[in-house]
Amino acid sequence: MMDWTDRHCRFFLRQISARTLLYTEMITAQAILRGDRQRLLAYDPAEHPVALQLGGADPAALAEAARIGEEFGYDEINLNCGCPSDRVQSGRFGACLMLEPELVRDCVAAMRAAVKIPVTVKHRIGVDDVDSYDALRHFVRVVAESGCMSFSVHARKAWLSGLSPKQNREIPPLSYETAYRLKADFPAFEFILNGGIRTLDDAQAHLEKLDGVMIGRAAYENPYMLADADRRIFGEATPVPSRREIMDRVIVYARAELAAGNPLRHITRHILGLFNNLPRARTWRRILTEGAVPNEAGIEVIERALEALPAWTLDWRAGEPLPEGERLRA
Repeated sequence: MMDWTDRHCRFFLRQISARTLLYTEMITAQAILRGDRQRLLAYDPAEHPVALQLGGADPAALAEAARIGEEFGYDEINLNCGCPSDRVQSGRFGACLMLEPELVRDCVAAMRAAVKIPVTVKHRIGVDDVDSYDALRHFVRVVAESGCMSFSVHARKAWLSGLSPKQNREIPPLSYETAYRLKADFPAFEFILNGGIRTLDDAQAHLEKLDGVMIGRAAYENPYMLADADRRIFGEATPVPSRREIMDRVIVYARAELAAGNPLRHITRHILGLFNNLPRARTWRRILTEGAVPNEAGIEVIERALEALPAWTLDWRAGEPLPEGERLRA
């Protein structure tokens, strides 16, 4: 998610789930070719598995950006054909690329020729008035000529004008049946569902018909929902991490980032939702939000926020019964 899933966010989420595939923000190919690659592409090794999501419409530029991404050690390259924002459209990429499936095919083919890691595509189910199932099936069939076998489907159409990016995530109705239909028509391909998935129960229900699920804002707003993903989705027997264990690792990370000159607020803005639905979650958010504003803010801000919470909320793990007399807040 642009402006959200930066390296600090991804490190934090990795402490909650070891197996979930993480994605970078969408980064344009031209930014990688012309900009500060280290700043744009650096990440902590703990983030693996992590995919680099690219934006662009020039096959040669995308191929070179993908090659650089592979050199940086990313596990997958994903081409964004789903973002409807104005600044993306002005560069002739994002959701508007769905109107040019042959160009997408050529872009993916160029990237696949440049790297050995998987190249995947994220897209919508339609754009503007080009929203028939036949048009969507044509898009997938043409793009697949590149050799791409994995498609992440945001099960809403995109309006390129008239709706803001936020409205494009909420107003166009979801059509999960369209994604199911794609899987039925192209059974050899991998289809990953995106859009409106709020819980692991939702995810497991969709996994009965599809190959994967992609959870964005729900996981950002309530990140601890991912704590049980390794067990429930991936079948791992590893213990579910407590919030105390997660924050112990985040504090070690934050100390190193502060020593490198990075402000605390760049980290704390991503952890605000860790105690959502638990007592004193609002206090947690307030202390972090207010305390991390000064450039000189240090670890004591996080420690003060943790001290304000009931001790049981730090040690309670997903899947365990709540302490007697306690309940989750809606």
